[in-house]
Amino acid sequence: MVKCALKLDKAHYKALTMTPDIQPDTDTDVEVEVTSDEEVMLDPPYRILIHNDDVTPYDFVIHVLQSVFNFSLLKAVAITQRAHVTGVGYVATYPLEQAKYLVGQAHGMARAEGYPLTFTIEPEE
Repeated sequence: MVKCALKLDKAHYKALTMTPDIQPDTDTDVEVEVTSDEEVMLDPPYRILIHNDDVTPYDFVIHVLQSVFNFSLLKAVAITQRAHVTGVGYVATYPLEQAKYLVGQAHGMARAEGYPLTFTIEPEE
């Protein structure tokens, strides 16, 4: 349960509540109570990684990163280069459902062109 109390002085209260045909109440203490039966659960963060392969063209990888993840050309090139040199590159961190969606989009683009481009998802540590 969350309790919130809002106190206004009379001038501010009148300014917020006054209309030509309604007289404001002189009690300036306002209390708001918000009760929720459900606990808000946030998805934990997950990292998306891109894996190098010997088939997918460099330019296509950059195109996927720009199209699916909305990265600038500079950022897409940096991620692609890291994966090319080290074998794997960090792409971004998202809630699990969004990460799954984005990886699905990227894999879909790659498979439609016949490329084995691979992204994986792992929990953020």
